[in-house]
Amino acid sequence: MGILSIKELLLTLFFKMGLAASLAALLARSATFRKVLYTEQRDSDEKVRLMLFFTPPLAAGVMLRLLGYPFADLTLEGAFVLGLLGGRVPGVLGGAIVSLPAFFNHEWLSTPIAALAGLLGGMIRQSMPNTEAVWNLGPFTFVGVPRYLWRWARGRELERHWEMLSLAGIVALELGRLALGAAVHGRWLFYFAAERRWAMAAQVFASMIAVAAPIKIWNTIRVEANLEEHQQMLLRARMDALSNQINPHFLFNTLNTVSALVRTDPDMAREVVLKLSNILRRLLRQQENFVPLREELHFVDDYLDIEVARSGRDKLEIAKEIDEQSLDIFVPSMLLQPIVENAIRHGLAPKLEGGIITIRTALDDGRLRIEIEDNGQGMTEARLARVHDEGIGMSNVQARLKLLYGEDFRFEISSRLGSGTTVRIEVPELVSELPAVT
Repeated sequence: MGILSIKELLLTLFFKMGLAASLAALLARSATFRKVLYTEQRDSDEKVRLMLFFTPPLAAGVMLRLLGYPFADLTLEGAFVLGLLGGRVPGVLGGAIVSLPAFFNHEWLSTPIAALAGLLGGMIRQSMPNTEAVWNLGPFTFVGVPRYLWRWARGRELERHWEMLSLAGIVALELGRLALGAAVHGRWLFYFAAERRWAMAAQVFASMIAVAAPIKIWNTIRVEANLEEHQQMLLRARMDALSNQINPHFLFNTLNTVSALVRTDPDMAREVVLKLSNILRRLLRQQENFVPLREELHFVDDYLDIEVARSGRDKLEIAKEIDEQSLDIFVPSMLLQPIVENAIRHGLAPKLEGGIITIRTALDDGRLRIEIEDNGQGMTEARLARVHDEGIGMSNVQARLKLLYGEDFRFEISSRLGSGTTVRIEVPELVSELPAVT
């Protein structure tokens, strides 16, 4: 192409940098591309997939340049990035493939230069002790060059800033292309010829940005994905911590019940042990955040059978008002047992005549409502506040609901002294486990 004016050159380079960033953002929308890109150790199939993502848009850019849109040609930068991220073989092969439209247009040096760019990127990657350093390259890495050179000149011991090597690589490639293009007068190689020599600085800068901007974009998405993964790990850890606070508390009280029955009623103690074995089997299974309501009710039944055996059927009655449609809805594991236990210990146990615990469920307009009511002694407002905020079982239930549902749940405790206590829970209808917390 002919010699460009400074205005034309700067406008073309601006479009070139914008195109590089746009292509990077477009590719990042593909989950398959992200999976292949962020895999550090790739097999042959994954390397081929990486090339297939890079080569079509870059080759299309070369063809657009041949049609009169010079800013669309990212052959040199694309081949270098492919080598830097994929290794020598994908870099060389991908660069050669991308340059084929130019090669068939009698630009005979385009393929060797593109292959060289891919090879250089791959060699820089191979020289890195840790390939994670590839992601340190950014659009403003060049700002740190003077300080780095000053420290090196003064003989200070430096850490290996591998992003500087990547930066030097693309600068060397662009300067080499400009020198070679000028030597052959642009007959066998495409390059931007400007009317001012100092314009080479703008061309080198544009090539640096066309390499660094995609890496920065992909690294930002990579960091966000890692952060989300760590947040999920933290969520699971917090869920396990809350469950581990509930389980020992529950088991301690259950074992006390068994020990009391061993001396007074051995036959009943054996029955309680069988119920306890069902409970332990559930607790020792792989940790589950959600279970069907049907299974949660069975778990509560085993616990209540133990409490009935200890207290006597005349002291503890159980009533259920269950909506059959709600039984297959998923609820947090160990949701009901701490509430039932709290009702027995603080509501019914102090009453000499005992009482009734009623469990109600209803499904309405995509919401599951659960009520656990007792006719025990009830609580004062001060006592209710302490149970709500400090009780191990109740506070953990509320904390787990908060973690799992965010603000999309309702947890209320109402109580009247001498009349009993009611706990109301309302959560969204779930017909399967939430993938984010499994």
